Amino acid sequence: MATKGHLSISVLWLFLLSIQASLGDDELRLTNGPGPCAGRVEVKHEEQWGTVCDGDWKTEDAEVVCKQLGCGSAVQALNQAPFGEGSGPTWLYRVDCHGDESALWNCSHPGWGVFTCPHYFDTGVICSGFSGLHLTGGDSACSGHLEVRQEESWSTVCYSHIDFKAASVICNELECGQAVDILRGAHFREGHELIWQEEFQCVGNETHLAHCPRMLHHSKTCSHDASVVCSGYGGYRLANGTTTCSGRVELLHGGLWGSLCDYLWDFPAANALCQQLDCGVALLIPSGQSFGKGNGLFWNGTFVCEKNGSHLRDCRVSVLGHTDCPTGKDARVVCSGCPGARLVNGTTCSGRVEIRHGDKWGRLCGSHWNLQAASVLCNQLNCGYAKSIQTGHHFVDGNGPVWRDAFHCEGTESCLWDCAHVTLGNPSCSVREAATVVCSGLAESLRLSGGDSRCDGRVEISLNGMWGRVLDDDWDIKDADVVCRQLQCGTAKKAYYPSRSERGMGLVGLRSVQCAGNETQLMFCKTSYSETVPVGVAEDVGVICSGSRRIRLMNGTNRCAGRVELYHDGIWGTICDDAWDLSDANVVCKQLGCGHAIKAFASAHYGEGSGQIWLDDVNCTGAESDLWACSSRGWGQHNCRHKEDAGVLCSEFLALRLVNGNDCAGRLEVFYNGTWGSICSNRMSQLTAITVCRHLKCGDGGEIARDFQYGRGSGPTWLDHIECTEQHSSLWQCQSDPWHPQSCDNRAEETHISCTGRKRVVTPAAFVECPNSTSCTDKEKLRVTGGEDGCSGRVEIWHQGSWGTVCDDSWDMADANVVCRQLGCGSAVSALSEAAFGKGTGPIWLEKVHCKGTELSLWDCPAQLLSDKNCDHKEDAAVDCSGVTETTASPTRAVPPCRPATEGGRVTTPVILCIILGALLCLVLAILGGQFQSARAQQRGLQSYDPVSEAVYEEINYSLMREKQQVTGLSEGSPTKAQFYSGDSDEENDAGATQEVPSLPGNTLEDNYDDVTEAPGPKDDPLSEQNEQEIIVVIEESKGSRDSQTGEDERAVLLVFINYSYCNELRENEAGGYLKGSPNFYLTTGR
Repeated sequence: MATKGHLSISVLWLFLLSIQASLGDDELRLTNGPGPCAGRVEVKHEEQWGTVCDGDWKTEDAEVVCKQLGCGSAVQALNQAPFGEGSGPTWLYRVDCHGDESALWNCSHPGWGVFTCPHYFDTGVICSGFSGLHLTGGDSACSGHLEVRQEESWSTVCYSHIDFKAASVICNELECGQAVDILRGAHFREGHELIWQEEFQCVGNETHLAHCPRMLHHSKTCSHDASVVCSGYGGYRLANGTTTCSGRVELLHGGLWGSLCDYLWDFPAANALCQQLDCGVALLIPSGQSFGKGNGLFWNGTFVCEKNGSHLRDCRVSVLGHTDCPTGKDARVVCSGCPGARLVNGTTCSGRVEIRHGDKWGRLCGSHWNLQAASVLCNQLNCGYAKSIQTGHHFVDGNGPVWRDAFHCEGTESCLWDCAHVTLGNPSCSVREAATVVCSGLAESLRLSGGDSRCDGRVEISLNGMWGRVLDDDWDIKDADVVCRQLQCGTAKKAYYPSRSERGMGLVGLRSVQCAGNETQLMFCKTSYSETVPVGVAEDVGVICSGSRRIRLMNGTNRCAGRVELYHDGIWGTICDDAWDLSDANVVCKQLGCGHAIKAFASAHYGEGSGQIWLDDVNCTGAESDLWACSSRGWGQHNCRHKEDAGVLCSEFLALRLVNGNDCAGRLEVFYNGTWGSICSNRMSQLTAITVCRHLKCGDGGEIARDFQYGRGSGPTWLDHIECTEQHSSLWQCQSDPWHPQSCDNRAEETHISCTGRKRVVTPAAFVECPNSTSCTDKEKLRVTGGEDGCSGRVEIWHQGSWGTVCDDSWDMADANVVCRQLGCGSAVSALSEAAFGKGTGPIWLEKVHCKGTELSLWDCPAQLLSDKNCDHKEDAAVDCSGVTETTASPTRAVPPCRPATEGGRVTTPVILCIILGALLCLVLAILGGQFQSARAQQRGLQSYDPVSEAVYEEINYSLMREKQQVTGLSEGSPTKAQFYSGDSDEENDAGATQEVPSLPGNTLEDNYDDVTEAPGPKDDPLSEQNEQEIIVVIEESKGSRDSQTGEDERAVLLVFINYSYCNELRENEAGGYLKGSPNFYLTTGR
């Protein structure tokens, strides 16, 4: 009975609660906002609306509000009355939600109305308003009719409620790439009855459409619904290529990567992809399955790219789907890999030059622009070579910044940014001074590859957008002339067949070329086309044009100081310092774009070169544009050795240092125009200080010191307002005011910098000897290690302050021969690869070395500095040399003659042998002379002779000498023609017995011969620097006979000379002349 009473009370209590709930249910709303899903949070409790106060209102709290109201997800949780102050009680305070509660009041809170809060702490919420979006009715999930989900229904979005920025946000949210278009009307199908009433006002960088600001429209009708077309893919990449900028095209769609299957894949689409990937322009669309098959997943799509310079994501795409792809229809591309440069305002291959710094494009100042740099850009853009940079005011219209970078190109670089470039201190430029170029264009274009300039190398031709080799088994100078003319490289100096290591690979564009020599293009000659190597014709062809001449400065710390070297006839060589002065040096500096000459150096100030010495007795007026336009002895005509190599220091030579502290802390100074000067600190940021520290190899951190502890400078103040960015690795690349010797207002503006790092400590002794010294020879910068001796092992070279190895790509016997010869180790026995003597350490300096085998130094061979990680130390090149020095003369350098040598004041073995042999010869000759004199004495009473009035010389054992008969006058008609002494018989001394001294063949004076001082003639200084050793034996006799014409007595004198000298020459002196040899023996008679 009691139990029944208890149950009745419980039921009654529940009934009363239900009545109370039905009379006053709690409610939630958002007020004073732009729409029903954004505003101030208000709660109705006990039939009264009040606010929510919370100083720590968070997204989880707002998420419960949005979900409870059916407004999608929370976009923002706001406090401090963002939608105005409310009124009434503060119902809830310090709400703490997890985000999964069904109502706001189900979250943890102290209780209803327990705290009265000022209304300026009222909370607000912005909800997405919808729980999802999609595109329907199109070719794929990435194009179609735009709908948003409200609770359980989909609502149509009006065309007037979105713009292109909103479309970009939609495509990004759906992982469909970039927005391509917005279409108006029921483009795909009729719209829904439910209409989304808010207008999206996106900035464009939002990650979700719900995050865009919105404005409420009360109309529930829509004249046109919105349709969005996206590019279709969320990502793009190149797979399985040899570089990061080549490979099979793969696209990300629906979270999966797949190969692009495009039946109409073309160069505009490939170009767009290369530019989007920051890989320059498309060079090639390879055929076949050049880059493999991928994972088997394909995305079908046809890209239609119309605008030049667009990205693939901006191109319209259609026929998207997921099917198999027929063989050969997968998209592939090889990009140039050269970003950051383009031509605008013209055609594909002509226009105004623009370069990119960071994400900002700007025109390039034309004050330092030249044809060499322009040709590099044309080649980079797959547009041939530069025909002209003088275009007047064509292409220069437009706005934007003007970048002051000065590019100094050699002409063989692959990319413009590979050239040395300097921005620091360059003068400002107006928009009308922008750089421009007209390129030759790709169609039927030629190029020369593998040389040291764009005007020498192996001939290649572009047909139908693809580069191919030119093969010919009858290549001659007429054919070469046409190539040089077409490339605007002057005239042909040489037509040749490249060595095996220099031959090309791949497709053949032309073969069997037959030119008359006057054609303007190689295609106008009689030719044959071929895509494979024909039988019997397998020779690549090469050309050296007159326009291949180049100049450079070597062995200095940058491009504007060093030993002067010229590239002529395909060979680098030096210049002799005879008569070398500032006028000559000025022409060099001007030609290199290095300002004017500060100093002209002689006596191999920057170290001795190797190989050819091209010019001597150079005499410039200073107005010449090229050094070879100055007067000189002529190409290859000289009397010098490399210890007389000329050098130059130009005004644009730059150097940087920190002084009055240590190597990595101090007052900042720059070397310019031959003088050290300070740098001003105005507008200088910490990023600039960091760039200075990196430039000086003092770590990746630094700051500007404000205590001026490093003292004041005394020289000029060269620069101010230097501004560097994160992309700058060198101070030379930063923007600044132009150079001026008084850039600072006072010394208090000088820059003091302290870097976090420290340079590696190197003892001074390390720089006394090679390879650190600038006077080191090429031989001292090459070594082999890991072998049993110094003539076998891993090849290592000294470059940029450290030893490094050589990659074995294309390493062959020709390369090994040059190394062995340079080391004085004879000829190569084998050229070894794959780290035959173990793996090296440190950098790999060179790859693709292509020596002909006749070079005197590895530095004379064409090679590439290792730029990509194409090689590691398991591919280190090595050599095994014979170890026996060859005695045959080099074709380009004379073998030094034998001469006495002393070492440390000690008499060497050759000198001792020479003394012994000389003494023996003297003894033998003395005995012979005594017998000769005794025999003559027996005849003195029987005959009388006229006195001797002229010396006649006979060379008994002569060396081969140069043809210098014109110097001594010993010609056929000369009355002083030398006769061989043959006794006293008149018959033996008649005209028929007269014989000429043979002409002395040999080469012109070359290396190691320039310090020879000629023997003094009648007007010369009698002192000679030569260490000549002569042993003279005089044997005198009197003849009893008289000369039939003069009646004078004859006296015969036998002179035996043993003469050591270093130069094979014939010279006259007061006695009538003598021959110099090495060593030479002569008989002479005096009358």
